[in-house]
Amino acid sequence: MLDAYIPILAFFGICVVFAAGVPLLSAWLGPRKPSPEKSMPYESGVVPQIGARQRFSVSFYVTAMLFIIFDVESIFLFPWATIVRQLKIFGFVEMVVFIATLFIGLVYVWRKGAFRWE
Repeated sequence: MLDAYIPILAFFGICVVFAAGVPLLSAWLGPRKPSPEKSMPYESGVVPQIGARQRFSVSFYVTAMLFIIFDVESIFLFPWATIVRQLKIFGFVEMVVFIATLFIGLVYVWRKGAFRWE
């Protein structure tokens, strides 16, 4: 009976070894040559004039969360689009209800002022 679980346990073991082994192997084999050039900022090339710990407005986070929510929900359109012809009118009505629910949510947060940057 346990023979059925041997492939799963082997896969789990390989995952654990890989997850622990790659960082250890990287630390062991990776070069360690610190230099002033490596300590400089790399994104924009401009030395920062203020600290990294600055406060952001709550509206920034709300807008980011709303973007993620609506973006993830729009992913549900792709599987539906692949089988829409098989679902016929039922699938179409179901997606209209889904999109209408998203639209109502968008109108709600818009009226609540979630998109105002004041």
